[in-house]
Amino acid sequence: MPEPMKKPRIDKKHPFEDEDLSIDEYYNQHLGDFPKWAVFLSGLRTREGLTQTELGEQIGIAQYHISRMENGKRPIGKKTAKKLADFFDTDYRMFL
Repeated sequence: MPEPMKKPRIDKKHPFEDEDLSIDEYYNQHLGDFPKWAVFLSGLRTREGLTQTELGEQIGIAQYHISRMENGKRPIGKKTAKKLADFFDTDYRMFL
């Protein structure tokens, strides 16, 4: 009987492994084109396994607006920030 094939080992490096960067420095180098609130919104939505449409339906905002906010093309107003904060159980100021 043939031996089972072994899966190749893939070494994935942590992004900070070889760098002495703070999170802010890393952000500025790799995500600096996007406002932090846009990355935060996208990350929370993705973490929860929601599409932009699903999130929009939950908080009463069109998918188009969610997309524009995540791409940093539309600011998140205080009213929307509070809806998002309630939904994700976080501080609304994270979205401003």
